[in-house]
Amino acid sequence: SGNQGSYYKDLPGEHGRISGPKLYGTAKMNQAPTTITAYGYNPNAMWMPLPPSFATCPPGLEYLSQIDWLLIHQKYEILELITSFETANKYEVRNRLGEMVYFAMEENNFCVRNCLGSLRPFTMVISNHVGQQVIHLVRPFRCDGCCCPCCLQELEVQAPPGLPIGYIQQLWHPCLPKFVIQNEAHRDVLKIVGPCITSACCGDVVFEVMALDEQTSVGKIAKQWGGVLQEFFTDVDFLGISFPLDLDVKMKAVMLGAGFLLDFIFFESGAGAGNERFTVWS
Repeated sequence: SGNQGSYYKDLPGEHGRISGPKLYGTAKMNQAPTTITAYGYNPNAMWMPLPPSFATCPPGLEYLSQIDWLLIHQKYEILELITSFETANKYEVRNRLGEMVYFAMEENNFCVRNCLGSLRPFTMVISNHVGQQVIHLVRPFRCDGCCCPCCLQELEVQAPPGLPIGYIQQLWHPCLPKFVIQNEAHRDVLKIVGPCITSACCGDVVFEVMALDEQTSVGKIAKQWGGVLQEFFTDVDFLGISFPLDLDVKMKAVMLGAGFLLDFIFFESGAGAGNERFTVWS
């Protein structure tokens, strides 16, 4: 259709206009992997088989070429339930079959987590089945108020770590949560539009991923209702992310980063429960 055509026009990679493919050669592919050892990381879990690599795919994003849906599952932290301390968040990223695709771990320090709450800056380290870091999500400290539109939320997505492939920038709006997804050149590619009421106190909260004209839906990022006990007595979240199967893998990685950013902005309740956002600004 005409709308679908305009959507593809704005995408990089398979459907869009690019100046030339970025090749990820054997020099970078053959570097010794940076590994992690973290509580909750389980190399013996059921992991998704590694798809074949291709020249224009950043190393580690091959998984994303084969899937159109991801589930971000926050790991349960018993220390947060029995104390008032906020621990570093850890997540499993799974596909439709329940296979592990990535493991993610928040990196910052104790003071930042417990003083700045859901606004805290972080580097989210995302690793593959052998513990190799393949994606970094870098979130700086930014303002939270509607009166400061020049300093809103943002996130940089790097794959491999150190090489930016895209960005998420919050757009000012008086009532709705709005974000723009950008490529590595800061060119707008997609938009994210959320509901007026963002509280997950009674059901799923769906953020639509849309073309730049906000007329064509491309995908969704949805906070899934986990039930009364989970929502009110723990800080564990489930987010589902859907996107076109043939979307460029770098944009899929940026959408994954958007899921983490939305989780922190709207659903991260800190040490203890009860302070999730009800609207975009409060």
